[in-house]
Amino acid sequence: MSQGFLHANDKAGHYPASYYAATANRQLSFPRLEGEQSCDVCVIGAGYTGLSAALHLAERGYKVHVLEAHRVGWGASGRNGGQLGTGQRSDQNTLENLVGLDRARQLWDLSEASKALVKSLIVRHQITCDLTPGIIHADHKPGFVPGSKAYAEKLNKSYGYEQIRFVDKAEMRELLDTPAYHGGTLDMGAAHLHPLNYVLGLAQACHKAGVQIFENSEALHIQRTEPARIKLANGQVTARYVIFACNGYIDKLEKRVASHVMPINNYIVATEQLSDNLAKSLIANNAAVADSKFVINYYRLSADNRLLFGGGESYSFQFPQDVKAFVRKPMLEIYPQLKDTAIEYGWGGTLGITLNRMPYFAKLAPNMLNASGFSGHGVGMATLAGQLLAEAIDGQASRFDVMEKVPTRAFPGGRHLRWPLMVLGMLYYALRDRL
Repeated sequence: MSQGFLHANDKAGHYPASYYAATANRQLSFPRLEGEQSCDVCVIGAGYTGLSAALHLAERGYKVHVLEAHRVGWGASGRNGGQLGTGQRSDQNTLENLVGLDRARQLWDLSEASKALVKSLIVRHQITCDLTPGIIHADHKPGFVPGSKAYAEKLNKSYGYEQIRFVDKAEMRELLDTPAYHGGTLDMGAAHLHPLNYVLGLAQACHKAGVQIFENSEALHIQRTEPARIKLANGQVTARYVIFACNGYIDKLEKRVASHVMPINNYIVATEQLSDNLAKSLIANNAAVADSKFVINYYRLSADNRLLFGGGESYSFQFPQDVKAFVRKPMLEIYPQLKDTAIEYGWGGTLGITLNRMPYFAKLAPNMLNASGFSGHGVGMATLAGQLLAEAIDGQASRFDVMEKVPTRAFPGGRHLRWPLMVLGMLYYALRDRL
């Protein structure tokens, strides 16, 4: 991960000021790497992917080192909306057209495995992270409603998934006290959680399993030899295998990955604590919500009755000067009744997206693997990616191969032109959202 991704309100070696950091239920600290180290597998990045890979490898008997440029969960894993969604980032209709029915079913099975894995890790390692069932997908245009109904029925009948159902406009208004939506679906197999507490729990599990985690230890250069050599400012790691688990923070460390995965910023606010009556009126069943806008609004209630709301468009690497004001605008478009409600926290984060929004899995060399580009769908899929990386290194690559074979093209123009081209695309879709 690159120090170049520090933003104005970020401090090296510290978590960004956020609701999640303020309510972290454990304080973990790991040393900076100094001198010469050797291991079986060196994992670069201590988010969901890296820690899951490290944990599953350690459980298989591998000696694992994890390098993190900042702190465990410092990136998107500790700042996101906390939604554990069903399916891949692309829906099954899109995947059936992209890879065919049989492979689309394999991708569906992996997506179901991702949710099951997160839930099992939480239970097995006693991770307290406010896991709560339910995600509402809300349609902001009436023309989207028939498609939502048909898709829920498709998942019921063709994929045997009975935990999602159609919600009409009247019921949607009962669930969400806003006139912004015309219908959608309710998925009780999906869930939401406190993302930083989840990733800290994974780190604790890794530590107990014998993984050596090094914080404030940025990988600066990889020597592509066997074994590989990872250069840091104050040391070096020699490893039989290297895993890249950097998501939106890969920067110049691995150019092939950087050409496929682009960093974009996203923003969230947390209100003051709400009364029980007000909180329940906003989201009656305490599910998380994601709407149908291309520039998506996503929100949920915290365990202590705050509204956590993510939204807003940004076409710069820099965060807005006032994140609270920036996100307050789309929040009040959904819930104008919160106009006098104080916002106590506002923060941003960088995630990695791909051109088709499917994650980028790649064998970069015989001893180097990558999984990244989760495109806002990483709580489950990034956790599963770590398990698949561990399986591949242990000689069982069949599930990794399913993900790697999904055609994920590089951004046109590579690292240099991907940003201006994406800005043009985002402006187009943002305009379409408004029309």
